Amino acid sequence: MRIMLVLDHPYTLASAENIPHQRSLTAALAAATIRGGERAGHQVDVVDLAADGFNPVMTRDDLLAWRQRTAVDPLTLEYQQRLLEADHLVFAFPIWWEAMPAMTKGFLDKVVAKGIHFEELTEAKGNPFRNLMTRLHGVTALTVMTTPHAAYRWWFGDPVTKILFKGTFGKIGVKNLNWRNYASVTAKTPQQRQQMIDETETHFSTLTGPRS
Repeated sequence: MRIMLVLDHPYTLASAENIPHQRSLTAALAAATIRGGERAGHQVDVVDLAADGFNPVMTRDDLLAWRQRTAVDPLTLEYQQRLLEADHLVFAFPIWWEAMPAMTKGFLDKVVAKGIHFEELTEAKGNPFRNLMTRLHGVTALTVMTTPHAAYRWWFGDPVTKILFKGTFGKIGVKNLNWRNYASVTAKTPQQRQQMIDETETHFSTLTGPRS
């Protein structure tokens, strides 16, 4: 199985090691995803948005190209093809102001494209979208936040999964949407953080593809 891992953190995947002032729990979880997936025999295709220098801004030229089912940004074109080849998609990012960082939102805006990854049926009854990502059978979000999980869900209304799942991949028609949230991280001990990393690696070491 081919896992596409999209990491969004300014420190990049290089910050996965536990080095003070040079570390990111988000990157450590991404690295655990890679280890777990490879241990299960999967191919992990890593998209490190910050390291790649991905521009999340949808410019006028970008939008014109998007509407014509192409792209002017070579990196966007590359990501679009890699997404079509993915069996499972994983996003890893911190929650900032209760939502995803700009690069993840830009990935949704610029990379997930009509006519390439989904189509819109003008006369459809009910959901007018059809999934064109025939290989993709699941999406997992790994999020890191300082907010308590209960407060995020019940007070803020769980915005990130509404955007990522209900408003994007679920609407397109992708099934098997999984949210793994690591909340209140500033209150966690180093041992608790390591447990989060270990549990993530174990989870992806047991990830299986769709049943035939």
